[in-house]
Amino acid sequence: MSVNKKNIYDLTKKDLKDFIKNKKIKLFRVNQIWNWLYVKGSKSFFDMNNLSNDIITLFDRNFSISLLEVKKSYTSEDGTKKWLFKLKDNREIETVFIPEGKRGTICVSSQVGCSLSCSFCHTGTMKLERNLELEEILGQIITVKFFLEDWKRKTEEKKVTNIVFMGMGEPLLNYNNVINSINILCDTEGLAISKRKITLSTSGIVNKIKDFQRDTDVNLAVSLHAAFDDIRDELVPVNKKWPIARLFKELEVYNSSERKKRITFEYIMLEGVNDSIKDAKQLIKLISPLKSKVNLIPFNPWPDSTYNVSSPEKINNFKKFILENGKIIATIRIPRGDDILAACGQLKSLNQK
Repeated sequence: MSVNKKNIYDLTKKDLKDFIKNKKIKLFRVNQIWNWLYVKGSKSFFDMNNLSNDIITLFDRNFSISLLEVKKSYTSEDGTKKWLFKLKDNREIETVFIPEGKRGTICVSSQVGCSLSCSFCHTGTMKLERNLELEEILGQIITVKFFLEDWKRKTEEKKVTNIVFMGMGEPLLNYNNVINSINILCDTEGLAISKRKITLSTSGIVNKIKDFQRDTDVNLAVSLHAAFDDIRDELVPVNKKWPIARLFKELEVYNSSERKKRITFEYIMLEGVNDSIKDAKQLIKLISPLKSKVNLIPFNPWPDSTYNVSSPEKINNFKKFILENGKIIATIRIPRGDDILAACGQLKSLNQK
């Protein structure tokens, strides 16, 4: 393969349209090629039998259709699958697929490593190496669909139904590539994943929330994890830049314009750190003005982590207090894939010690 070839998964639909227009090809070819890539899952331009030989040759000369290279894969006892992908520059990322009845969720990474250094998160022990390219974000989903043999299935039988940007990295710090990937995922002439089934999770990059509100209407989750600034400063250090009051001021603006959707607040349950009734009272005070729900996440241990998970009794009492006193929807996330370090907060490239 020529080193000059660009991976076609790195093109937005506009990029593809511009290329075709510049080559004096009729624009209806855009949707034909898009269908081959994102509906049929074609791995070769030579399979695209409704294109002329000249167009096939042109695309094969200029582009590749390249999947991610799998270095290792793991399957949990609960059916969760994790892939360690090796990128072109030998860096690595992890991607997880979580099956649950008729629902199947891919947890997507957006960066190699992370700059936010959240103290409870395994990825946070890595330094940020770089942002993922568009082809690498989409490549996770496309490659996983191949392993699941999802391209061959009818729409109602597909295993992949949901996408969450909750893997390695902070999605809003790789803004353009993440938004472009979301637009491709939602394109009704391609992968056609409903916006209601895509969630982006942020640690609270305040200066990007307004852009996010303008550019897409997929679901927003906020990794809150503490209701007091001193605790959140330790758990989510970006809080020192954008404290809770500043974050919630921005979320109030977001919520007022996106009233149809709840903001999900993710809250990790750490023994003796953030799991008291005092914490629950402050959490209610913070989020009750917003249309929101709380997802309580039992801490998933990882090698050399210094925290312990709150007891099941304490987590249930915390949930009950929020439900009864705040009249706020609260759920407890059931850990999935923790035996293969695939659960929330456990992802990390294996070449990072």
